[in-house]
Amino acid sequence: MNESDTDNRDGTGTRRPLPGTGDGTRAVRAGLPEPVKHEPTLPGPVFAAHFHLPGEPTGPYTYGRDENPTWTHLERAIGELEAPGQDDVETLVFASGMAAISSVLFSQLRAGDVAVLPDDGYQALPLVRTQLEAYGIEVRTAPTGGDAQLDVLDGAGLLWIETPSNPGLDVCDVRRLADAAHARGALVAVDNTLATPLGQRPLDLGADFSVASGTKQLTGHGDVLLGYVAGRDAEAMAAVRRWRKIVGAIPGPMEAWLAHRSIATLQLRVDRQNATALMVAEALRARPEITGLRYPGLPDDPSHKIASQQMRRYGCVVSFTLPTRARADRFLDALRLVEGATSFGGVRSTAERRGRWGGDAVPEGFVRLSVGAEDPDDLVADLLRALEESAG
Repeated sequence: MNESDTDNRDGTGTRRPLPGTGDGTRAVRAGLPEPVKHEPTLPGPVFAAHFHLPGEPTGPYTYGRDENPTWTHLERAIGELEAPGQDDVETLVFASGMAAISSVLFSQLRAGDVAVLPDDGYQALPLVRTQLEAYGIEVRTAPTGGDAQLDVLDGAGLLWIETPSNPGLDVCDVRRLADAAHARGALVAVDNTLATPLGQRPLDLGADFSVASGTKQLTGHGDVLLGYVAGRDAEAMAAVRRWRKIVGAIPGPMEAWLAHRSIATLQLRVDRQNATALMVAEALRARPEITGLRYPGLPDDPSHKIASQQMRRYGCVVSFTLPTRARADRFLDALRLVEGATSFGGVRSTAERRGRWGGDAVPEGFVRLSVGAEDPDDLVADLLRALEESAG
């Protein structure tokens, strides 16, 4: 092997560009080092608080809070999914999705700046707003649907987009919003958690940052807390990296390794879950007790047109409302294949009445259903049976 075959500057031996361009090929091979005889295809997690460092502190690995070889492989894998073939994109992994979100907001904004957030986004965003305002940052909010954030962009320093929104599943035009924000001198970050990089690539749509919780469908097994930030502006990403170092919001090597291992099945899981989610949505649409059914993949969904323009897959989450809180609780209790749990994106279907948390502006009977990898017919049958049993 000659020097042109691999980049060994950091000792991890990056693979040459893949000959295939399919999502499955990319997911299975992403981030793997160049093969070495008798070494594992995916090196095991590196547990190290410090590294041998005689003399001057040069090289990539000096201290465990700054870098870790296991992170490096995972970061490269995610980068290859978020921005295939784009060597100028940097990815940083974090201890959780909220750690990743916080790193962008608090590294890019200063007292006196203006941030625009969605008012229908992830439940923790109101907590983020309170902290931003405590630091002297003005926060404006608007709904995701209808590109309503455009109306409050003037003077903003950063626009935060969540599309599809969680839990309402509204979609906005990322390209339109990004162009408008950049024209006003604002940075743009997109929460890509629900779509995953196989469903949507925010950086290609004009965003400066693609941010996500890897806890959800990216890893898909409900056993890893993880987050990441991807971006191509070196100065902005250096600030994000500095924030990670200062706060110490780093993932453990085992979590990083598990995440990388799980990405290999991402395309298989996503395609199965997305196809089943559409079947579930179509089945639920026929039920008279259900209102407010949302799934961007449905042709008559309010977000379908714009989702079809910028998304390659529509996600695994379906939301709907039952007439009352009691009816929703009875429905959830009657399910046998769907676990009562928060979060979404796992191979085992989950559902919950979101109003129980008190942080989402949803009706009491609102249900967020995360479709897993069970047999579609079995899952649909379980949902319809639970609806019948909960009617009394």
